[in-house]
Amino acid sequence: MQQREIKTLFAFFENELTNQILSFWMPRCEDQEYGGFLNCFDNKGEKLVSHDKYTWSQGRFVWMFSRLAQIKAPIFSKAQRAEFLRLAGQGADFLTEHCLMGEDDWRCVFLMNRDGSPKKVDGWDELDMSIYADCFAVIGLAAYSRASDNPEKYAFAKRLHASCVERIENNTFNTLPYPLSPQYRAHGIPMIMSNTTMELYRAAKEMDQDYCDTLQKLVKGYTEDILDHFVDENDVMHEVIESGSNAFFPQILGQHMNPGHTIEDAWFMLEAAELCQAPQWEEKIYAVTKKAFENGWDQELGGLMHFCGVNGGQPMGDDAGVETETMTRQLDDWGSKLWWVHSEALYSSLLCYFKSGDSLFKDWFERTFDYVFSTFPGKDPEIREWIQIRTREGAPLEKVVALPVKDPFHITRNLLLILELLYREMQKER
Repeated sequence: MQQREIKTLFAFFENELTNQILSFWMPRCEDQEYGGFLNCFDNKGEKLVSHDKYTWSQGRFVWMFSRLAQIKAPIFSKAQRAEFLRLAGQGADFLTEHCLMGEDDWRCVFLMNRDGSPKKVDGWDELDMSIYADCFAVIGLAAYSRASDNPEKYAFAKRLHASCVERIENNTFNTLPYPLSPQYRAHGIPMIMSNTTMELYRAAKEMDQDYCDTLQKLVKGYTEDILDHFVDENDVMHEVIESGSNAFFPQILGQHMNPGHTIEDAWFMLEAAELCQAPQWEEKIYAVTKKAFENGWDQELGGLMHFCGVNGGQPMGDDAGVETETMTRQLDDWGSKLWWVHSEALYSSLLCYFKSGDSLFKDWFERTFDYVFSTFPGKDPEIREWIQIRTREGAPLEKVVALPVKDPFHITRNLLLILELLYREMQKER
């Protein structure tokens, strides 16, 4: 890629981040009365439909503003960075004051009322519905502790992370709204734990160096688990395998891919390879990523599918004996085109291209770029944020995917990571 093209892309993505995405969320996301953030907007961003606060999203907002305050590219002024850090700080305070089940119960509630009091999701009795919510709280608080040099927030993140590790080792955790029987294991668990542990490692490197070795070993274990157990002989990342045996199985649940998860995990694993000094992982990671693009791409209508079979297309397989809400969602949502899948694809393809030099990743970046920016950005000049959920054909779809929220985390994270990546490439010219 020539320097002129890199600089053009940098300018494009800078505009997308500042004038399309952040212009929607600032200041409307901040809850100036109760703290934390509001993001239960409809898909088009036209109206706020609820004041509910999901711990999952609160942690993501804290991470987002913390990293914007420290972005390694000359985009924002000191005053803008200070405002990002202020927003992250009030969100971090809201989390530490309200997210735990109890004073000495280091599990996170899944949903809160506007004032931070716990709230049950209709139809569910659990307050700690998903360990993913705990992980996003750790991710946000670790990033904020690093950005603000705040040892108290780091200590909170460290203790919550230790609770996550323990619960996963003991298999005493929930993954709602995607429940899974104990007889199965989901790729999403070692994947999110790798990323969560990496974020805590970055903070520990500055505040708690004696703990870094423990965290590095955890990252290594999660990454090896993924590459050794979830990837088959054809470089396909299965999203669900059997527990105990770690075997693949013939039902639809075991014969499907989540292209977005695989492609997102590509850059998690490349970061892990660098941290763990394991360059031998890289060729496998590149092969798995290529296969996710190849199988996940909708050859008829373009874009990446939400779910697909291990050979591409609609998930197929025997459904006997496996009746789970997770499988039902796969069958109902497999062709949907989601914002987060495509923003992750933009960053992972570009990162793989620059690291490997393989032009096939540049081709996938360009194909994804063309699809993304002809499909997701909203047309209303008063909103401009992406319409995040689309039908297989690309039409707006007012539907809940995981949480009833509009969430800028993936878009913002990938845009800032792309900008940092491009800026590093621009610096090589000097």
